[in-house]
Amino acid sequence: MYSFEPSEEQKMLIDAVNRFATNDMRPAAHDAEESGQYQSRLIDKGWELGVLQASIPEAYGGFGDRSVVTGVLAAESMAWGDLAGSMAIMAPGLFTMPILLAGTEEQKKTYIPAVIEAAWQPYTAALLEPKFDFDANDVATTAEASGDEYLLNGEKTYVPFASEAKSMIVYAKMDGKTRGFILPSGTPGVTIPAERQKLMGLNALPFYSVKLEGVRIPKANILPGEFGPVLDASRVTLASMAVGVAKAAFEYSRDYAKDRDVFGMKVAQKQAIAFMLAEMAIEIEAMRALTWEAAWMLDTGKPDATKQAYLAQTGAADMVMMVTDRAVQILGGHGYIREHPVELFMRNGRGFATFTGLAMV
Repeated sequence: MYSFEPSEEQKMLIDAVNRFATNDMRPAAHDAEESGQYQSRLIDKGWELGVLQASIPEAYGGFGDRSVVTGVLAAESMAWGDLAGSMAIMAPGLFTMPILLAGTEEQKKTYIPAVIEAAWQPYTAALLEPKFDFDANDVATTAEASGDEYLLNGEKTYVPFASEAKSMIVYAKMDGKTRGFILPSGTPGVTIPAERQKLMGLNALPFYSVKLEGVRIPKANILPGEFGPVLDASRVTLASMAVGVAKAAFEYSRDYAKDRDVFGMKVAQKQAIAFMLAEMAIEIEAMRALTWEAAWMLDTGKPDATKQAYLAQTGAADMVMMVTDRAVQILGGHGYIREHPVELFMRNGRGFATFTGLAMV
């Protein structure tokens, strides 16, 4: 049976992340969304907290043994501050974590320290594809052996920092399985449009489409390990971030309802609103517990960990949409005004149903 009590090391990290999320991320979120750019100084400051470094063993430049539980605790707190900012800060994890989980020892020693021990740099991964029935375990992008190289062909979408990334992990199908491939910047055959993709939310985070046409990479660049653990890591991370966004929306709408007077009484005193807030709180706590359990199961190697990670991601995606939508309803007309953050929470929350592979700790 796992414990809900964080260790002293976890408490120290989460306290630091909470302060950063409260004092730096939340105040900057509105302007970043409107301007379409997150401040580089905040990304650098968030990187220095060591959230990703805490998930990397010391042998590869990190702080210690990997703990999925620690990662999801930090991801929730950071997403509470701002989802776009948290994804930007943790973007290098899209490159390092797959190498840690599925790479060779040589790949781990070559690539991970160069990212972890340096200042924040743009690294990313390309998993999602522009088709309505996308399945991470059955991608359309292909990889074929060609002498001493692999030949990659396909299209990717929702790739953060693609135009400036030093390197990225590209996922392609080979022999009926999804595999990761290390793709250095400037590789011939890769086309990245200059114009960013325009999304419903996350406007502070630059997303691009990526086209691969006859891209040749050395055979040494394949990640030989299984894709499953990589997908599990993404699922629990996204679930925890959904909890963070939902918690932010709940707290803001709750406080608004307690302070706002309508026809001589507080909004929160209306029974319908009180019931909505209660249901929101219940759903958040339920998904948080499920996510923590999934993270613990991954840490301890339980046989049903993959199923639990999937349940956490899908359940949290539904939960965050419900909670953020109700937060907008509770604010009434004010919920539709950009001066209040609940409309941003709802736009960002809607994306969790399609965010597979966009975050990983």
